[in-house]
Amino acid sequence: QVQLVESGGGLVQAGGSLKLSCAASGRTFSIHAMGWFRQAPGKERMFVAQVDWSAPNTYYADSVKGRFTISRDNAKNTAYLQMNNMKPEDTAVYYCALSSRPGSGYDYWGQGTQVIVSS
Repeated sequence: QVQLVESGGGLVQAGGSLKLSCAASGRTFSIHAMGWFRQAPGKERMFVAQVDWSAPNTYYADSVKGRFTISRDNAKNTAYLQMNNMKPEDTAVYYCALSSRPGSGYDYWGQGTQVIVSS
């Protein structure tokens, strides 16, 4: 089993920045990728960003490209999401997820951290 713990959420004004962290523990020897998703009130959960664990690949949703940066620290089994120039539409619960092997999708999910962007 893998446990994921997110931190770093909070309230920020439009144009501001936040940095989310996701620490993985447990069976962390098998990580293919880690990602961030978000779910706004009344909406479905949507993909935000992904970082591959053993290759220098990152992927982003169009809505966050150029503003958000995903990164990883393999030694700490931690993924980060740096969010800059934030907009009110970024308000959501942000979830961290872990994929243990290629093609498996995301096997593990964190509890989520609330991000609120005020206008």
